[in-house]
Amino acid sequence: MALSAAISSGVVGATVFVGMAGYHFTEHMSWLDAFANASMIASGMGPLAPLATVGGKLFAGFYALFCGIVLIAAAGLILTPVFHRALHTLHIDEDDEK
Repeated sequence: MALSAAISSGVVGATVFVGMAGYHFTEHMSWLDAFANASMIASGMGPLAPLATVGGKLFAGFYALFCGIVLIAAAGLILTPVFHRALHTLHIDEDDEK
C-alpha cells in the first residue's frame, strides 16, 4: 500500500507542477501564486485569482478536466491493494474455474 501511495503522490505532484508551469507562463503569475491556483484546481476548489488571458482561461479549463481524471486515477491506485486483499480474504482467486 505504501508503494501505491507513493506512486499516487508522485502523479499528483507532477500534476500540480504542470499546473504551476501553465499558470506561470499563460497568466504570468509568480510561482507561489501559480502553486496556490494549481493546488486549488487540483483539489476541486477552483482558482483563487481571476484569469485575464484567453490562453490562461483555456489552460485552466483543460487543467481542471485533467485534474478530475488524475483524482480518479490516484484514488484507484491507492485503493487497488485494499480491494485485492479483500478478494483474497473472500478466497476469490484469479484462477478459479466456473
